[in-house]
Amino acid sequence: MAVGQSEPVSESRINKLVKQAWNDFKDSNFEKSLITSRVALNYATAAKNNVLIAKSYKVIAGNYNELSEFDKAIFFYNKGLYYANKTNNDSLKYSLNNNIGNIYCFEKKQFDKGINYYKKSIAYSLKTNDISQVYFTNVNIAWAYFDIGRFREGYPYLKFVGNNIEKYGDESTEIIVYMLNGMYANFIDADDAANSYFLKAIAAGKNSDEQSDLSYAHLEYSKFLTKIKNYKEAYKHLVLFNEITEELYNQEKLKKASIAGFNLELDEYKRQIDKIENEKTSQSQSLKKSRIIVILFILISFILLFLIVTLIKNIGFKKKHNLELLQAKEIAEEASVLKTQFISTISHELRTPLYGVVGITNMLLEEHKELSQSQHLSALKFSARYLLSLVNDILQINKIEENKVVLENLTFNISDEISMIKNSLSFLSQKNNNKISVEIDEYIPEYLIGDKLRLAQILMNLVSNALKFTKDGEVEIIVKLDRIEGKFYYLDFLIKDNGVGIAAVDQNKIFEKFVQVGRKDEDYQGTGLGLSIVKRLLGLFGSTITLESDLGAGTSFSFVIPFEHDPLKTQKIIEDIEVDLTSSEIYKILIVEDNLINQLVTKKIIEKNNFICKVVDDGFGALAILEKEGFDLILMDINMPLMNGFETTKRIRLLGIKTPIVALTAFDKDEITDEAISSGMNDIIVKPFEPVKLFKILNYLITEAKNAG
Repeated sequence: MAVGQSEPVSESRINKLVKQAWNDFKDSNFEKSLITSRVALNYATAAKNNVLIAKSYKVIAGNYNELSEFDKAIFFYNKGLYYANKTNNDSLKYSLNNNIGNIYCFEKKQFDKGINYYKKSIAYSLKTNDISQVYFTNVNIAWAYFDIGRFREGYPYLKFVGNNIEKYGDESTEIIVYMLNGMYANFIDADDAANSYFLKAIAAGKNSDEQSDLSYAHLEYSKFLTKIKNYKEAYKHLVLFNEITEELYNQEKLKKASIAGFNLELDEYKRQIDKIENEKTSQSQSLKKSRIIVILFILISFILLFLIVTLIKNIGFKKKHNLELLQAKEIAEEASVLKTQFISTISHELRTPLYGVVGITNMLLEEHKELSQSQHLSALKFSARYLLSLVNDILQINKIEENKVVLENLTFNISDEISMIKNSLSFLSQKNNNKISVEIDEYIPEYLIGDKLRLAQILMNLVSNALKFTKDGEVEIIVKLDRIEGKFYYLDFLIKDNGVGIAAVDQNKIFEKFVQVGRKDEDYQGTGLGLSIVKRLLGLFGSTITLESDLGAGTSFSFVIPFEHDPLKTQKIIEDIEVDLTSSEIYKILIVEDNLINQLVTKKIIEKNNFICKVVDDGFGALAILEKEGFDLILMDINMPLMNGFETTKRIRLLGIKTPIVALTAFDKDEITDEAISSGMNDIIVKPFEPVKLFKILNYLITEAKNAG
């Protein structure tokens, strides 16, 4: 049941409850810890003490972490971080960021995200000048790198730990530090040193309460013993690992803890209800103290009697109505899932042949220079890219509606971006004999920071729309500096044409999906998604669009977007951008692809760069050839018969092959990223693609693999 909050509880009492919950957690008594922390959280919330609320959430999250419910643990750690950020307690912020980093690195296997949280925790440690916390987090970072086999990158952190162990080391990290030294010694084949470190870790664990760390020491020692072929001892330590783990997490504890955890989750919903209940109780007590209740008693009785009769009559109707609402909700949710699946499937099925069309068109233009002026080939290439843009529009609108679009911070030059858009639309402007003019305010800085890709999409949609509805005319792109607020420069964009214009009655409709006004069968192309996408993307920027138009007199669209101007930040972004690595070496590439046309296109692109290339039709073919030959990189299709690209990659990794694998797919990148990473892939390229992008990723991954080897 929910804990009553009618009487205030002292902060010292709440703090004592939090400490008790933490001690129970350390003793692996998860059931008791969750119950106690739940009581503490209720009291802390009533007292509006953000520090104690954050500490309570930290204990709750720790329990879920130990129960292997990592999504719930992250949820409650973030709740704790939300309240901790309202305080000046940097030590608490350190602890929460460090613990979230642990989950992302060791459990979710999202290494970069975990390291980011570790770095935040170190920043808070430095604010409090607590080098012992910096030491502790460096232990975690070293362990995280070692856990994924990146020993050379993790060694500097272990070295920092070794240099500071006498000053800041304690029993809580002693076992792990010995174990990590053993793992690194094993990596560099210093077997005697590795054996010594592992034995020290186990000896320290036997005299410590950190049984979980002791179990890891047994496990890593078992791996080392297996490597040096001491199988009997390896088995012995593996058994010890299993015994400790089983003792810590027996099924009865987990079952009871799950019940307590379920009650705790209910409290999140009950908290608002309790507030209403308390207000109701207070009002009821006031009424009882008043003489008027005597007069109202009889009247209320009659009203209640009437309500009971009415409720009995309506209860059947309400049940039926609720059932209908539930069914309608299920139908709507099912329709939403089906819509997403349909969009994903149709985009994949369209992108696959488009890759062949665009690729073969480029091949013809490159191999037969005399065809470069061919209007037919140019029209074919334009049509294929136009169809691809429609597919991308449909995916884009679906992502925005599902809140999956997040703005990025990239450095860019506004003049260069608009010149690129102008050049990209030159074919469309020539088609209707139009001119594109550009005017950019000289007071706009050379480099800005913001989401240049979304801005380009907005401008492409507006300018291409203007070109389609204008003949023998002019489309103007005008960018003025509206105002400056701190580091943010507000740019006023105006896209103006002298085309057919839009009737006043239609001007409120054109930003809706699939709407095209004033269109005849023989007129303009398009799905009616462009302006809808523009409106939604501007919403992400916190901006709105203004329309001015008259029939026969043209149309103007204007909007204002803020972009950051920070030379130091710009320089850092430029330095962090991966450079396109070039090499005079001839690399050997394996293409795993079942579509014959796509095989031809990809092979031509690869060989054009003077690389050696081999092609197999499916995953089984890839496994067979990899047993005989070595390759510098593998390009892997996802949607293949018999065995898909994810399963093929998993089997390749099980063979111990560390060759970089890049998914070459027509699926949307966001749909397959998690599965691609978990299967062992290194990167994803969506078809159709620009060859420059392919070779940039290819050179980078091959060079990185050679350096790591």
